[in-house]
Amino acid sequence: MSDVRPGRLKVYLGAAPGVGKTYRMLDEGRRRAARGADVVVGFAECHGRLRTEAMLDGLEVVPRARCSYRGGRFEEMDLAAVLARRPQVAIVDEFAHSNVPGDGRNPKRWQDIETLLAAGIDVITAVNIQHLASLNDVVEKITGVPQHETVPDEVVRRARQVELVDMPPEGLRRRMAHGNVYAPEKIDAALANYFRPGNLTALRQLALLWVADRVDEALQEYRSQHGIGGVWETRERVVVALTGGPEGDTLIRRAARIAARSAGGDLLAVHVARSDGLAAGVSHASLVRQRRLVEDLGGSYHSIVGDDVATALVDFARAENATQLVLGTSRRGRLERFVTGPGTGETVTALSGDIDVHRVTHERAGRGTLLPSRRRTLSTARLIAGPVAGLVLPVLLTAVLAQMRGTVNLTSEALLFLLTVVGVACIGGVASALIASVTASLLLNYWFIPPIGQFTLEDPNALIALGVFAVVAAVVAAAVDRSLRLSRRSARATAEAETMSSLAGSIVRGGATIPALLERTRETFGMESAELVNEPPDSDGVTSAPAGPGAYLVLRGRTLSSSERRVLAAFAAHVGSAVERARLAEAAAEVEPVRAADRMRTALLRAVGHDLRTPLAAGWAAVASLRSRDVEFSAEDRDELLATADESMAKLNRLVENLLDLSRLQAGVLTLNLRATTLEEVLPMALADIPGVEVTDTEEIPAVEADPPLLERVIANLVGNAARHTPPGQKVLVTASALAGRVELRVVDRGPGLPSDGRELLFEPFQRLGDTDNTTGLGLGLALARGLTEAMNGTLTPEDTPGGGLTMVVSLPFAEQIASMESRIPGVRRA
Repeated sequence: MSDVRPGRLKVYLGAAPGVGKTYRMLDEGRRRAARGADVVVGFAECHGRLRTEAMLDGLEVVPRARCSYRGGRFEEMDLAAVLARRPQVAIVDEFAHSNVPGDGRNPKRWQDIETLLAAGIDVITAVNIQHLASLNDVVEKITGVPQHETVPDEVVRRARQVELVDMPPEGLRRRMAHGNVYAPEKIDAALANYFRPGNLTALRQLALLWVADRVDEALQEYRSQHGIGGVWETRERVVVALTGGPEGDTLIRRAARIAARSAGGDLLAVHVARSDGLAAGVSHASLVRQRRLVEDLGGSYHSIVGDDVATALVDFARAENATQLVLGTSRRGRLERFVTGPGTGETVTALSGDIDVHRVTHERAGRGTLLPSRRRTLSTARLIAGPVAGLVLPVLLTAVLAQMRGTVNLTSEALLFLLTVVGVACIGGVASALIASVTASLLLNYWFIPPIGQFTLEDPNALIALGVFAVVAAVVAAAVDRSLRLSRRSARATAEAETMSSLAGSIVRGGATIPALLERTRETFGMESAELVNEPPDSDGVTSAPAGPGAYLVLRGRTLSSSERRVLAAFAAHVGSAVERARLAEAAAEVEPVRAADRMRTALLRAVGHDLRTPLAAGWAAVASLRSRDVEFSAEDRDELLATADESMAKLNRLVENLLDLSRLQAGVLTLNLRATTLEEVLPMALADIPGVEVTDTEEIPAVEADPPLLERVIANLVGNAARHTPPGQKVLVTASALAGRVELRVVDRGPGLPSDGRELLFEPFQRLGDTDNTTGLGLGLALARGLTEAMNGTLTPEDTPGGGLTMVVSLPFAEQIASMESRIPGVRRA
């Protein structure tokens, strides 16, 4: 196992190109080098900016690797050279850059940087906010420009330090107008499009909010490491407590309005999944609906476990550094509140400390049931109150009945004592009920069974009556206690089921990544941290559960009860499944290219062994006949044999070229020379050898961005395929149209057409849908045509021909559209 310390990553984050990220990055490199650090520049893109290029003076620059792709020459960071040089610090620009394919390079620059970090090299890099994957669609809505190069947010969040490079929009526009960002010919287009003041203001806000979230994560980690429980009011965080009751919608909307009063405020909804308090009478369907409402309002939903609801809510709010807590007023009526005492709201208010508590009224307030809502676990107070009640309540009842002597008979007195015993059982369980039963029996014997004032033990009837009373009291108390225990178990099982159901729901909604499951586990059990390790730790304050072979789910924080450990085992099983799925997905990703290559090789061998035999055999037979000295051929026969040999060799050459082109496409090494190309330039050559083709509506069509020879082959393959399926006497129609910046070329046949379920198979190589003979080639024409079209940034799709047949539609972008995008989008390079 390697002992190399992983390198540390620092990211300079900017809202837009030109704010000075590369300058700041190189400036830090110079300062570190001046302090004695070994610093090299692995890759820095200065874009011709003189002041930025001047910052390279005095820094060692690793020469770039030169590579070829699709006929172009490019320069990339030489990862192997940087690793061999092994500096302390490497400066690597353009974090989200996509590397040129080939030579075993990583697809993305951020993957190169992770390789450097794994080798123990510290890295300083830079990225713009529009390249973060989570904000990609938001930036496209703001600017109208799609960003094709992205980096996962999680990769940036793992950086040891993220520093925002900020600049007001007007300052950036002045810098651009002075020629300090782009070349003069691009300035006007950039200022009028991407760099409009509104765009820059929105991008700046996105950058500030993203960095604020990153700072908030660091603050939470610091508070957790240092055991800080007090609230630091750095931003408004509003926690709303949900019971699953009908008042939830009102509470959520009120909490959302409170959070919206402060810029950057957070809304967190929490449900305590337990057998008491907020979990009583929960409606799972209501919780699901309320969860959707919270997410629609931009908040997050959380489910936690706690023995005491009020304590669990306050602990959660403190752990999340919440500033405000929103609860609904009690649904219990006045009589119920008088009987059962303070509820969750009053207790939360007493425990909240510096967290503001909002008690929100709603239409269900005070409309609960009149039956007391008793706690379903025996707290310390009840364990003490039960025996005391078993001694005190019978004495108080005796004092009351003594004042009513003569008005109540012995039977009624015995029943009242029995009711007292049952009440004590409800308070303290069966042990307290036995104490109450003995006390009541003795008092009943002494004060109410003649002779009054002394214990009567000689009378058999009195002894039988007392014995029956004691047995009945004990049996009733045991039954009541058992009922309460079963009720507790049922409620606990319901709470556990709700917790697991919520977990399963998050998995179905796509939150089943390992980090998400670990965070959900930590949150649910109210722990300080949750992580996966290879071996269970032995330190105190740690709870672990196996999560698959060689993996353990470890929680740090409070001690869990046995019932909570059962739920933890289920969470660990889900985490283990996620780990196993990740391993299988990684293994499948490694195997899939090998399987694809094997399938291609098998199909190729079959096709070569069968379909190439016909032209090879015909050509061979013609040449063998010409070489034969036993037969004297006429001039016409010799010409015919030569033509047969020539045709067979030409067909064989076309098949081999198709195979080579298809293999180049799949390997990603096909050379392209994209330029402005008109249809009049390629159609004559493409249709030269194919009779019966009618061409219409192509004269006024704009030029497209394409490789002329490859476009010619695409058209030839499509028209040749259409001609094979067109009935005799009918012509293949080729027509074109221009719409929304693209040219659509249609090749129309009047053949039998194709069923809808065969559309995708149409483009698979080495098959011929609808062919009834084996002399029509390898089935590569359409597969190669689609591959070449997509390589030229186009699409090839099949459509039904009205009246019967199949139409193949080739769509390619205008040549001027590509040139316009180059001038508008930073970093776009023409292939």
